[in-house]
Amino acid sequence: MASDIDFTSPAAQFSFDLNKSPVFKKDNQNFINILSIQQLNTLDNLSLLDIFLSKDNVVEPHYHQNAAELVYCISGSAVVSILNPFTKKMLNYTLTPGKVANVPQGWWHYEVALEDNTHLLAIFNAPTPDIILGSDILKLTPANIMAHTYCMDENQWKQAIAPVKPSTNIGPPKDCDRWKQDLSSQNQQSTYTGYHPQTPYTYPYPTYWG
Repeated sequence: MASDIDFTSPAAQFSFDLNKSPVFKKDNQNFINILSIQQLNTLDNLSLLDIFLSKDNVVEPHYHQNAAELVYCISGSAVVSILNPFTKKMLNYTLTPGKVANVPQGWWHYEVALEDNTHLLAIFNAPTPDIILGSDILKLTPANIMAHTYCMDENQWKQAIAPVKPSTNIGPPKDCDRWKQDLSSQNQQSTYTGYHPQTPYTYPYPTYWG
């Protein structure tokens, strides 16, 4: 913690360039940079993720077991969707520049970009934001346990989650054929309306960011 730092020491760090700290990159339009106590050792119970997205890309469903998250929109537009565990309802908040959405600690949530060049800042009340990703839950939970627990056919479950890649982080993956087909249809149909927050997104990636 910052309280343990000797602020007179030459090792004390007070400035950092997030551009030098990528934590995940899908492509040049979709990537995440991090600032935590590992990058800036004088931070006091604070960290952030600098998130860049193009239209219809998703910061996959996940939760932070050690921190609340405040999502601030710098540019573009995105929907922040949060599952309230007490009401069992999904909450959907459209962010434009200057707007924020607050995600309490441990709540399941995801972000979907509505425009190209969307830039979000996610701020956490923890030295490093720990994370549990939906893709990891799907892929790392044994198929026989999922099938037995939820009365499913194990082979059908395996087939259903076969395209899911652990630690997706930003989806859909670049090699997703369905994603390419959707883009092709979008270019051909002028009536395409994009993402609808009320519809569950079908594309739900490290377990630790730092």
